[in-house]
Amino acid sequence: MRYVSTRRNCQPVSFQDAILQGLAPDGGLYLPEVTPQLPLHFLEHIAEYSLQEIGELTTSLFVENEVSKEGINHIIKNSLTFPAPITKLSDSLSVLELFHGPSLAFKDFGARFMAQTMGWFVKQKDNPLHILVATSGDTGGAVADGFLNVPGITVSILYPHGGVTEIQERQLTTNAGNVEAYRVEGTFDDCQRMVKEAFLDNELQERKNLSSANSINIARLIPQTFYYLYALSTMYSAGSPQKIPVSFSVPSGNLGNITAGVFAKKMGAPIKHLISATNVNDTLPRYLQSGSFEPRPAKSTISNAMDVGNPSNFERLDALYQGEHTGLSQEILGFAFDDQTTRAEMKKCLEQWSYLTEPHTAVAISAAREYLEKQRVQLANGESEVVIALGTAHPIKFSDTVEETCGTLPPMPESVRTIFQKEKQFTALPPSFAELKECLLSS
Repeated sequence: MRYVSTRRNCQPVSFQDAILQGLAPDGGLYLPEVTPQLPLHFLEHIAEYSLQEIGELTTSLFVENEVSKEGINHIIKNSLTFPAPITKLSDSLSVLELFHGPSLAFKDFGARFMAQTMGWFVKQKDNPLHILVATSGDTGGAVADGFLNVPGITVSILYPHGGVTEIQERQLTTNAGNVEAYRVEGTFDDCQRMVKEAFLDNELQERKNLSSANSINIARLIPQTFYYLYALSTMYSAGSPQKIPVSFSVPSGNLGNITAGVFAKKMGAPIKHLISATNVNDTLPRYLQSGSFEPRPAKSTISNAMDVGNPSNFERLDALYQGEHTGLSQEILGFAFDDQTTRAEMKKCLEQWSYLTEPHTAVAISAAREYLEKQRVQLANGESEVVIALGTAHPIKFSDTVEETCGTLPPMPESVRTIFQKEKQFTALPPSFAELKECLLSS
């Protein structure tokens, strides 16, 4: 399997080179040269596969002969160490809970897989790897945990001051050893810009051997396809007929999560629609309506991980649909909600289903409701379409908003209690690439 840049101005590379480079030399994002296809036997018997088995099969399609069967088994065994249960809210709406990993967010899937995969390649080399990543919330904690003490790898995490919750900040600033945090006096878009500039700086690349753990790295998206497939497996193994149309409602910020859903669909997964659920940072929904991609400065909301005004993975989405707005807008539908609507959804979930949720998942559930109202299809046997909303974070990670809105909190996990006993350690930076470069070269 070869990987090509979305901008097509550089040579194809191997899977190993794609994930270790992170960003292509021409500034584009890597994609498989040809989208791999899921075996027909797998699709027909998907209900019989576990999450780990889905992970091993899917990984083998993306890496082909670059990682041995034993290597793939090692990567999956050490990365998929937590469950992804589905909670049924109604006959037509369920939540796929992706927050049962170490950092209590869906990003654990991508970060742990990436750490294990990069570690597998790096141990065969003498040149250490430096991971540079920007976070708008949950990526930082997942990366800090996933890469902690992985031999041959050091990590630098940029996050916006005041742009993450207290728990999120503690998850990425209370690690020791090979993880360093930088608090940037700016927005997530500033952090992301600084990271991109770093990858295009020849001196940094030569001296630090940079790679990324953001969703600009293809290794972040591959494991995120696993849970789309596993959700279908879980539904069908629970007795749902495979002919019922299934759509996914995806909290969308930098668009890595929904791009992974597009991969799964293009690989052959029976997904009807992908629903992009955003807050007021509605760059993708506006594009879907108008056909014009118009980034705007990010606005702060209670669903801060989606406070992204210029989502990097739009470039991948555009490339996957060959720049055709019509094809993209037929398969991806967009809905945007303000904070007031998000809080109302959080209350409604608790009152209607006794289900406590946080802002990002609430946005996905709101989008699912609106989609079902507008798109509901009655099948020949009378069954309705099903939507699975992705639950991307544990409610405790947004405890202030959840308690203020719903008047209650879930029990605090031991992993969260532990980080409050540690001291935060970070380096404060202005939103300046020059300052970041100086820090990286001196470390």
